[in-house]
Amino acid sequence: MQTTVGQLAALVEGAVEGDANIPIRGISNIEDAQDGDITFAENEKLLTSAGRSRASAVIGPASGAFPPLEKPLIRVKNPRFAFAQVLRIFAPEPKVYKGIHPSAVIGENASLGHNASVHAMAVVGDNVRLGDNCVVYPFAYLGDNVRLGDNCVVYPHVVLHDNTEIGSSVVIHSGSVLGTDGFGYMFIENRHYKIPQIGRVIVEDDVEIGANVTIDKARTGSTRIGAGTKIDNMVHIGHNVTVGRNCVIVAQVGVGGSVDIGDGVILAGQVAVKDHVTIGDGSIVCAKSGVLGDLPKGSFVTGHFARPHNEEMRALAVHARLPEMLKRIKELEARLASLEKGGS
Repeated sequence: MQTTVGQLAALVEGAVEGDANIPIRGISNIEDAQDGDITFAENEKLLTSAGRSRASAVIGPASGAFPPLEKPLIRVKNPRFAFAQVLRIFAPEPKVYKGIHPSAVIGENASLGHNASVHAMAVVGDNVRLGDNCVVYPFAYLGDNVRLGDNCVVYPHVVLHDNTEIGSSVVIHSGSVLGTDGFGYMFIENRHYKIPQIGRVIVEDDVEIGANVTIDKARTGSTRIGAGTKIDNMVHIGHNVTVGRNCVIVAQVGVGGSVDIGDGVILAGQVAVKDHVTIGDGSIVCAKSGVLGDLPKGSFVTGHFARPHNEEMRALAVHARLPEMLKRIKELEARLASLEKGGS
């Protein structure tokens, strides 16, 4: 497609410096930009690089006295967000099969909303409800009594077990499995006795779930993912977990059973959360940390055994000096031994 600098500025609510009629045919980063592309820069250094690039226009910050560019500049409050908005303009439309493919399996009493699509070899169980404009890609499996709101996308090889409830505008990427049995056992008479898991999973509106994510159903009641939460690839969420609204859970996080995660929480990569822990609203848990106890609202923790961030940083600073300190201790020991020998 082709648009102009002025049209893109209107889209991102920006102000144009330079020729607003310059045609734009694509979007790229600074290094790869070609004639006809638009790129973005967040600071003076990057603006200088963008000015030297082959891009035809640049998205830059609204404030700051920068040297004039020899190409149009769109000034905006948040260049990175504006760039993301423009990316949508140039993103290719996905190829979507319209309607119900002849090879799809549709169960009894299934209800498919307006403009819903079920692709080849997908399985839709009994009493399933798909909202308007839902897309179920090939080889996905939706068990009995599954519910999807409007505008949902279920990618290939996703499994939604019986009774799973999905809100509207939810995206679930390939290989994810929702509604598996929770990991619940009792050690009785020298064997692990499996505790029946009869609950379900509820995913609220505007959630995106990455590839190969597993979310266990509750023992009783519900495992719940709050509206607006984004979950990266290869995350595991145990049974009876509650995740609040607008959380971010990064790749390879493991959350134990019955954990309560507040709103706006960030769990960075490879975080482990012990079962029955509460994490307060707005908390941040840094990468590879282990959460073994409750965290109050607004916590910022780091470490294998997570503790207040400043404490961990001080400990790491001391750790880095250990070789120097050990050398100094040995020197002091040698001097002390020499003094004691001389004294005798």
